Amino acid sequence: MIPRYSLPEMDRIWSEKNKFDTWLKIEVCACEALHQLGKIPKEDLDNIKSKADYSIDRIDEIERKTHHDVIAFLTSVSEFVGPSARYIHMGLTSSDVLDTALAVNIVSACDLLTEKAEQLVKSVCAKAKKYKMTPMIGRSHGIHAEPITFGLKLALMKDELVRGINRLKYAREECAVGKLSGAVGTHAHLDPKVEEYVCGKLGLKAAALSTQIIQRDRHAFFLSAIACFGATLEKYAEEIRNLQHTEIREVEEPFAKGQKGSSAMPHKRNPIICERICGLSRILRANAMAAMENVSLWHERDISHSSVERIIIPDSTLSFYYMLHKFVQVIDGILVYPENMIKNLNLTKGLIYSQRILLELVKRNVTREQGYLIVQRSAMRVWMEGGQFLDYLLHDKELLGILSEDEIKNCFNLEYHFKYVDETFKKLQII
Repeated sequence: MIPRYSLPEMDRIWSEKNKFDTWLKIEVCACEALHQLGKIPKEDLDNIKSKADYSIDRIDEIERKTHHDVIAFLTSVSEFVGPSARYIHMGLTSSDVLDTALAVNIVSACDLLTEKAEQLVKSVCAKAKKYKMTPMIGRSHGIHAEPITFGLKLALMKDELVRGINRLKYAREECAVGKLSGAVGTHAHLDPKVEEYVCGKLGLKAAALSTQIIQRDRHAFFLSAIACFGATLEKYAEEIRNLQHTEIREVEEPFAKGQKGSSAMPHKRNPIICERICGLSRILRANAMAAMENVSLWHERDISHSSVERIIIPDSTLSFYYMLHKFVQVIDGILVYPENMIKNLNLTKGLIYSQRILLELVKRNVTREQGYLIVQRSAMRVWMEGGQFLDYLLHDKELLGILSEDEIKNCFNLEYHFKYVDETFKKLQII
């Protein structure tokens, strides 16, 4: 567990108390089903339902001796229930309880993750609408390319976040599967009706077929969906970090009153939240890889997966939930500097309109290769000598033989690049 990077609502799901509460519910539901099948007398079922409880301290004490958590749990429960406890866990194996409880927890965790992710989407959409037409430079290879808007950058984020949510929802369904089929999955000692009843009570589907365990490809897919979503958060957190560079400073993550950026330099305003998100995303990817390693087990089951997933599944959900929570704070409080965006747009002295000139030449039946050479020679002068791109173009005799001065000047039009922004926003349902 990583309590520093966790939130109470997700902590509760992975708490010892919730784990044992879920185990107890599974055992009691199984007893209810067995009673319906005539396997447990009503008096004993009533006794189980009224007295079933456990003591965490007692479970810990017993486990130190038995080295088996489920046996320790069942022993503690039996001490509360008395003689009727002989019916508890009848026909079950430990993994029936462990894996079905894990499915319940994954579903609960996934619901929290989805809810937080949808909150993030709402925050992103609000900012995208606000900055829909705020011009800034688009960059490729880290070099100024052509104008975009900050709203488009946020709209792209929304689109990717929605894909992440859809993957989470699909992964939830993959993992919402329980099993109560015994030591090798044959139902030899337990009627399949018990499995159907218990899983139904817990909001799960019963596995069509299992071994001693639920197959771990389900969990690998879940952690892969989380890792992929985490990579998306990292992508945009890194973008904010890059745009916060002192020499760029187009956006900045929130900096709270009283916050300090450096123990040595009082002037520092560091993107620590975005850096934290980028760091935690590495853990999500590593955990997803560990989950892949858990898929292949010996025969009907070995225990090599157990120690791994007791760490990686809680940690991935805890970490990712925290990342989503912090990124909501970043987006809600993001500082945007449109004046710096305009300043940076003008840094290359008009070079960002070079393609527009090239396309106008092509329209005049100039070959693309020749047009490229005409435009590039003026562009290279700007890079090497300074000066304004437009001025060099207006002194190029070959270019002036094809385009008039007004036609050249009309190519230096920022709004030209944004004529389809509204249409894009409608496609993305940001309205």
